[in-house]
Amino acid sequence: MRYTRSAKPTSTADLTWAGHRPPAGHLPSSGRRRSRRHVAVGAAGAALALLALTACQVRLSIGSGPAGQAGPARQARPSRTEAKVARAIDPRLVDVVSTLRYQDASAAGTGLVLTSWGEVVTNNHVIKGATSVQVTDVGSGRTYRATVIGYDEQDDVAVLRLHGASGLRAIRVRHEPSPRLGEVVVALGNAGGVGGTPAVAAGRITGLDESIIATDQAAGTDEHLSGLIRTDAAIRAGDSGGPLVSATGQVVGIDTAASSQFVFHEGSTEGFAIPIGRALAIARLIEAGRSSATIHIGPTGFLGVRVTNGRVPGNPGQTGARVASVIAGFPAARTGLMAGDVIVSLAGHPVSSPTGLATALELFHPGDRIALRWVDSEGRGHSATLVLARGPAA
Repeated sequence: MRYTRSAKPTSTADLTWAGHRPPAGHLPSSGRRRSRRHVAVGAAGAALALLALTACQVRLSIGSGPAGQAGPARQARPSRTEAKVARAIDPRLVDVVSTLRYQDASAAGTGLVLTSWGEVVTNNHVIKGATSVQVTDVGSGRTYRATVIGYDEQDDVAVLRLHGASGLRAIRVRHEPSPRLGEVVVALGNAGGVGGTPAVAAGRITGLDESIIATDQAAGTDEHLSGLIRTDAAIRAGDSGGPLVSATGQVVGIDTAASSQFVFHEGSTEGFAIPIGRALAIARLIEAGRSSATIHIGPTGFLGVRVTNGRVPGNPGQTGARVASVIAGFPAARTGLMAGDVIVSLAGHPVSSPTGLATALELFHPGDRIALRWVDSEGRGHSATLVLARGPAA
């Protein structure tokens, strides 16, 4: 089984940028209710990492299908009910395009309008690693520059603010009753990252309270998502951040993940969505500027390194974040950090993997002074105090 996360990357990169968890790009799975799944990632994507979910871990490369084949096609002619739902919801959606300058890449996803003055909720993995974000309002066709107000890595939620926006149409949300197994739903979004009229995919809710563990084998980073809605609607790359909608036109979830067979067959795809109540509760905390152990408010601190898993030279029993490359002009370069060095501590927090480095960095902001410890390729220890730069969105 092949699993892809549902934002749409437009080019690829093999490593993880420190300062945020690896861009997560395509994702997850099927299973029984309340089951916990393990997702294995082959390589980090341009905007998102391509994930695989199977009974045993497998290694995958970037692409929406085997050898880059396209995923299962969306139905060309929605039913009358689906078309009615789409007409009601489409003007309340936005297309999100993230530029990832440090990875020479971009990514496309979807967002839901929260307020008429331009606050939008989407998946964190849609804007992960973004150096700039542009948002197009589907209702008016206008394009805006967006700022990331904050994000929650753990629940994959981010809130954007559109500059100069007004008069936008906000989504209608269903808080009660809760989604039910077998309920008919419609997924809408920027499938394929092509923009314009959102694509439509109908299905039913096939699972509740689903849990996923996503592991990037190349970068050694993990992401845990739980409490998800599972659907057999054909969610595709680019739909991330888009709505899962009831037959009466109320949003019940935010599309975040999809799975499909290696050999694509009609009806073989499953999708996952974050319950809308949870997503909006997190969005309200972000809007209020309330940071926490999982919620980061404002810009992200940046070292200016790209890292992978690595063992500490001279101590093969210890692991850290191995520096693959250093960006000139950023704090890491000014400390003398070099490719091949292994970071073992940041601000007193032990670092045993890229995930550990990203988690530690999320506690800080640009301008913060932090202590960094690393071991060079000869096994010699080094330390320095540096001031974090302003980094990508997440």
